[in-house]
Amino acid sequence: MINIIGITKDDKIEKDLSIQNVNFSNYKWFWVDFNQPTEEEIKHLDETFHFHPLAIEDCIHRLQRPKLDYYEDHTFFVTHIVREEERELIKEELNFFVGENYIVTFHLLPALEVHQVWEKLSAQTKGGKWDPSYVFHQLLDNVVDNYFPVIYKIEDQLDKIEDNPGNESMNKLMDELFYIRHLLLQFGHTVNPMRDLLYRMLSSRHLQGITKRSAYFSDIYDHLLKLSDMVSSNREVTADIRDNYLSLNAYQTNNVMKVLTIMTSIFAPLTFIAGIYGMNFEYMPELGWKYGYFFATGLMAVIGVSMFLWIKSKGWFR
Repeated sequence: MINIIGITKDDKIEKDLSIQNVNFSNYKWFWVDFNQPTEEEIKHLDETFHFHPLAIEDCIHRLQRPKLDYYEDHTFFVTHIVREEERELIKEELNFFVGENYIVTFHLLPALEVHQVWEKLSAQTKGGKWDPSYVFHQLLDNVVDNYFPVIYKIEDQLDKIEDNPGNESMNKLMDELFYIRHLLLQFGHTVNPMRDLLYRMLSSRHLQGITKRSAYFSDIYDHLLKLSDMVSSNREVTADIRDNYLSLNAYQTNNVMKVLTIMTSIFAPLTFIAGIYGMNFEYMPELGWKYGYFFATGLMAVIGVSMFLWIKSKGWFR
């Protein structure tokens, strides 16, 4: 579907235009949205707007890294929309062609961010402050603002692991922890390139519309810096929880091994004595002694208690 809004030279907004019969030269500026376009509609990128073939190719092949490319009469931007669905991080491309008097958006799946700005512009009676760079800012602002619910949800899941209100086993918590680390890694692969993209946009001398509204785009850049810091700090938290679990697991294992070693040390001499008395020799002095059994068991008891007290005095039980 191709949706078009045109702002006339007397600042009136015209909607529901058809790409087959619209005359773009009659408008001060216009916005064309390629919303889940068909193959026939995609051809208009070349046949109607004559965009660069490489930019059109980037639109069709998903998922490109967030970036910007300068061409002769327009600038091409690749951005990412992110949302979490059914414990999976879903990424979709939202592409922009921005020229002096137009903005063209392209997305292969429905984009709530585009719909919100489209409805906001459609509700206006006159163009007013709206122009291609302002539409671009509104769209980018919506895209980045919708990153925050994703990171907040991840932080809530991380808090549950730290607090462990359900008293879950550590093995189950570790599975959840590694899942969160995976989400943060995926999320960082979008946030960090988007941050670099905004920095490049603000530093560019070719984007006059962005330079004119640099304060607004700087605000989006600040949000991305905050998101990047949140991703990094949360990954550090997951690393701390993982290291603490491994340390606790090693400590518990050492305690078990210590107890087993102490028990082995106590029973080793007793096993030695029992082994001697278990040998089948015909001539053994103790076999004919009336108190031989009581002597042997008493000796083993004395040795066992003595070794226990000696080990305890060494502090091995601490």
